[in-house]
Amino acid sequence: MRALIVLAVIGFFAQLVDGSLGMAYGVTSTSLLLLAGIAPASASAIVHLSEVGTTLASGAAHWKFGNVDWRVVGVMAVPGGIAAFFGAHVLVGLDGDAAKPIVSTILLALGIYVLYRFLRMPTSRPVFQGTLRKRLLVPLAVVAGALDAIGGGGWGPVGTPTLLASGKIAPRKVIGSIDTSEFVVALGASLGFLTGLGAAGIDFGWVLALLLGGVVAAPIAAWLVRHLAPRVLAVAAGGLIILTNTRTLVRTDTAQALLGPTTGAVLLWALLAAWVALIVWAVRREIRTRAQERIEELTASPAQG
Repeated sequence: MRALIVLAVIGFFAQLVDGSLGMAYGVTSTSLLLLAGIAPASASAIVHLSEVGTTLASGAAHWKFGNVDWRVVGVMAVPGGIAAFFGAHVLVGLDGDAAKPIVSTILLALGIYVLYRFLRMPTSRPVFQGTLRKRLLVPLAVVAGALDAIGGGGWGPVGTPTLLASGKIAPRKVIGSIDTSEFVVALGASLGFLTGLGAAGIDFGWVLALLLGGVVAAPIAAWLVRHLAPRVLAVAAGGLIILTNTRTLVRTDTAQALLGPTTGAVLLWALLAAWVALIVWAVRREIRTRAQERIEELTASPAQG
């Protein structure tokens, strides 16, 4: 019983992060299941089955708060779901850990670019214009969907930074669209695991515990992303991408041989401190921007009258 309560709490916080930043539910939950000794394929299957419910709740909440770009969802969902189905079959007979350093390097570069782009924004309110083409969205969905099933998480970490980096969609709509389309991806991966792994290799009690925690957190996260400023969201997302993928890279055998465990730990703590400092800076800058906007509105009102 204690294990199920712990899993529900994990599901709650994982979905709270995922629903507000557009990533980390699968990565967080799968990592903890692997630490508990669950085989990679079973861990990914448990997480994706729970995500069928959490992503449905999250998508509905994001839709209610106006956080969804339905064109992006319509283009990405089906290719992502198909890729996740086949990715699940690949994982059943393949160790997905071998690809982690390569994927983490790509994600780290994307995270740095996201931070660079949004930190250079002018103090005025950022404007997001343009349309993302299908020739970007479809391949992105295929890659992200396959990685999501093979690695236990990847739809958000791959999709969110790529869409954020385009600068054409507001961060809250990036997050809402990624979370909403993830329902189809989770469904495709789950069907893949059920046909490839079989129900016998899945603990449905663990699925239910993760699901309940995530469903409770979904509307809270959707409300949060609606009210946070784009710059704050982008800095939080970019920092999370950098921190999580640096952690993956410093724990590889090559990095351990070159850096040693102490240097790697110091690097991670330094990145964490820098991330927190940047979030504080972004929040303060947003407060100043909003205060300036209120002053301008008050100044303009008498003139208009």
